[in-house]
Amino acid sequence: MNRDLVTALQAAWGLPEFRDGVRHVVDLDEVALLLAALSVPDHDREVERSLLRLLRSSLDTTEIREAVLLLLERDAVRRPLLAAVVRPHADRPGQAAAVTAAAEDPKVRREVRAVLDDARVRELIWQAVENQVDADRVGLVRRAAVLFLRHPAVPRLAWALHRHGVLRELRRSAPSDGGAAA
Repeated sequence: MNRDLVTALQAAWGLPEFRDGVRHVVDLDEVALLLAALSVPDHDREVERSLLRLLRSSLDTTEIREAVLLLLERDAVRRPLLAAVVRPHADRPGQAAAVTAAAEDPKVRREVRAVLDDARVRELIWQAVENQVDADRVGLVRRAAVLFLRHPAVPRLAWALHRHGVLRELRRSAPSDGGAAA
């Protein structure tokens, strides 16, 4: 699992505003145990699957989805979370700047909300995530194509991310790879 995602989840979990928003809907101890297990470099793949199942069911719950979207809307919550995500990329300042610019753009946040508010889009996203975890590239490409062709919010979000250079920066290899495009 992406180490930055784990870092971001741990940062979000450390914010009282977020925990208070989801306290009545999820088992806080289960989440804490999963995050602790994920922070170990050689964790079991089943831990990742458990977290993905928890994330999936959480985003399908309106209250939790709204708490997650709160992370994007409130400066006091978004900025520390964003700092935790970009800090590991100090060697890639272009990527950190692009992600920061996109996260600070209200239009990008509106598009993220539009994507997450559509149950059909969430289902396809989770299928794509499962395809990626299973290393099923054909399934992943098929899900991505369906998302782009059938759900207008997805290309709008991709375009918003493109405007900030996020997609370009994600395609670049890390400096240790010689800087060639991935």
